Amino acid sequence: MTLSRTSTTAQEWIAHDPDPRTAAELKALSEEELAERFANPLTFGTAGLRGPLRGGPNGMNLAVVLRATWAVAKVLHDRGLSGQNVVVGRDARHGSDEFALAAAEVLAAQGFTVTLMFTAVPTPVVAFAVRRQAAVAGVMITASHNPPTDNGYKVYFEGGYPIVSPTDREIEQAMAQAPHADEIERAAVEPSGVDEVQRFVERAAQVRHTHGSARVALTPLHGVGGEFVLDALVRAGFADVHVVDEQFAPDPDFPTVSSPNPEDPAATEALLKLAADVDADVAVALDPDADRCAIGVPTPDGWRMLSGDETGWLLGDYILSQIEPGPVTEATVVASTVVSSRMLAAIAAEHGAQHIETLTGFKWLVRADEQLPGSTLAYAYEEAIGHCVDPAAVRDKDGISAAVLACDLVVAMQHRGHTLLDALDDLARRHGVHTTTAVSRPVNDAHEAAAVLDRLRRTPPDRLAGFDVTVTDLRDDDGPLRTDALILSGGDGDTSVRVVVRPSGTEPKVKSYIEVRCGDVGDLDAARVRARHLQDELAADFFGREQT
Repeated sequence: MTLSRTSTTAQEWIAHDPDPRTAAELKALSEEELAERFANPLTFGTAGLRGPLRGGPNGMNLAVVLRATWAVAKVLHDRGLSGQNVVVGRDARHGSDEFALAAAEVLAAQGFTVTLMFTAVPTPVVAFAVRRQAAVAGVMITASHNPPTDNGYKVYFEGGYPIVSPTDREIEQAMAQAPHADEIERAAVEPSGVDEVQRFVERAAQVRHTHGSARVALTPLHGVGGEFVLDALVRAGFADVHVVDEQFAPDPDFPTVSSPNPEDPAATEALLKLAADVDADVAVALDPDADRCAIGVPTPDGWRMLSGDETGWLLGDYILSQIEPGPVTEATVVASTVVSSRMLAAIAAEHGAQHIETLTGFKWLVRADEQLPGSTLAYAYEEAIGHCVDPAAVRDKDGISAAVLACDLVVAMQHRGHTLLDALDDLARRHGVHTTTAVSRPVNDAHEAAAVLDRLRRTPPDRLAGFDVTVTDLRDDDGPLRTDALILSGGDGDTSVRVVVRPSGTEPKVKSYIEVRCGDVGDLDAARVRARHLQDELAADFFGREQT
């Protein structure tokens, strides 16, 4: 896109920017920089917008929030939902309080009743409140585990479901028609929502199945989940909780970590040290908006974090074990994504439940029972440490209730004289050893990511880890799994390997998800060594190939 400083689009945006800081920022840019800001406006990815805090249509700023909210209101009006309730919440990131207030004021001016959360809250609180209140929509200002320089705008519609197409495209189209940002009407809104927060915490505490306590080490990684998960754990009977003090209070700069993501080993170093120091039974890390939860466990070689898949197997099996066998279980649905481990499908089959595989993202996972009349979703997870353990209350990933349930599982294992590692061994004996990992290739943009996939389509590998390869192109799928991704799989009677390659939906990366399964578990340790060797071989081979 060629854009000069006299461009009508850019100059009109700057002239009508309601924030003098971002207006001045845009005025100071070179022509090339200004062109970049207007070339690719933010679009709805994982149920919302996410981007760097900066001026212009491809950043998160007051003008973008006002226009996006006007667009949400228009779509609701067009669907005959005028005047009904909308929930607005925020995390503690830079700009979140200003953006949430602006969103609430626009909705109020458009005639909606608005519940504006009185304080910074976890993302699942908004999903819960939308569902419980039967609100027509919810807006959450958050960038989840992104760097401190980012923020975002997540949207829920009726039922507390994250939006999917065509809703996201309708909102984008409406944004293109929105008035200038400083011409969008706003009306005063008083914060509220205290009751909803209390109900959410009470509900999260009720996911327990056992009685008794365990010693818990906890970090919210400078996010908003600390007080909420602590309250939920205490209400659930877990009073022996030790927190990483320097990471407990919300801080938008995330000063003690290079990345506020519990999947990053460096982010959980302080947690695992605390767990060892206090002789904890389990360690819990939340991401900054507390919609994701990672679990750490003691091992003979020290503490380690479980992978998202390992936690998914454990929680899925635990939830299914609590459901009455027979017709109730047969009407029960669990779900995982196309890039997650295959083990949950085997666990579901063993219990007599239904397993559904979806595209990546909880906007798809929480709809897994949508086309199954008479069946109900009981659990969904994705490998990126997201877990939906109480779909009746929260149709999205929820780190608070997942933390309570994980601690409950620890107690359940203790009652049997077992640990979570024992439970993983038991699952491996029942379903084979599964190991998973992921490798990523950075790219400059979505076009380069698409080019990487296209090259792989044209010249896929003949063999991986010594096995002949079968290629499945999900772009050719004529069902709900149609997406820009490739599945490469192979194996023999005992061993199977699988690699799923797709562009990231939130970052400039191409991601490859690797799983190895070894069915011969006569010697569990030997099976794990072999599986990890094959996994490492696949990661090295495939990552090396993707770098060429």
